[in-house]
Amino acid sequence: MRVEIWSDIACPWCYVGKARFEKALDAFPHRDQVEVVHRSFELDPRRAKGDIEPVLKMLSQKYGMSEAQARAGEENLGAQAAAEGLAYRTEGRDHGSTFDLHRLLHFAKEQGRQDALLQILYRANFAEERSVFADADAYLVELAVEAGLDAEGARAVLADSEAYADEVRADEREAAELGANGVPFFVLDRKYGVSGAQPLEVFSRALTQAWADA
Repeated sequence: MRVEIWSDIACPWCYVGKARFEKALDAFPHRDQVEVVHRSFELDPRRAKGDIEPVLKMLSQKYGMSEAQARAGEENLGAQAAAEGLAYRTEGRDHGSTFDLHRLLHFAKEQGRQDALLQILYRANFAEERSVFADADAYLVELAVEAGLDAEGARAVLADSEAYADEVRADEREAAELGANGVPFFVLDRKYGVSGAQPLEVFSRALTQAWADA
């Protein structure tokens, strides 16, 4: 059985949803026969590389809310993340383009290190003080090496703006064709879809149903 997950590294609910899905998968009797593939989705596809701003400012402008309201939302997300055993910084994070991060994830997929890199990118973006968007290339190479990738290979991908760009865009077109207008979006064997960071029980039921219909 194959599970495809469309997500964005800048999406906190993707960070939380991945943890919830993985808990459901860990408890699934046939987990060793489930292939998980991560697909690209940019929440802010028009943002240029280097166009960086504080998360609270971005949220305030995007949703027409005060910074205090944005901060309250971040604190709620922090609590949701903590409930899944995840670290989450509610202050001081940056927002920027994730296109290069998605390109790097496609490179990691070819090396069998996609999930490892994705988890490291989530941790770096949501839990650590250093921004994945500021001085991005140097830091991303460090994170790629931590995930088990070759530094020169990762550096070459980041230096070539078209490397794996078609793969990222293809994922995003496919998401649109499937009707996904937000993430996380989980597709099980192209028969069942789960939208959002649902409770563990929802993922468990979806896995069981998809397996029964396989």
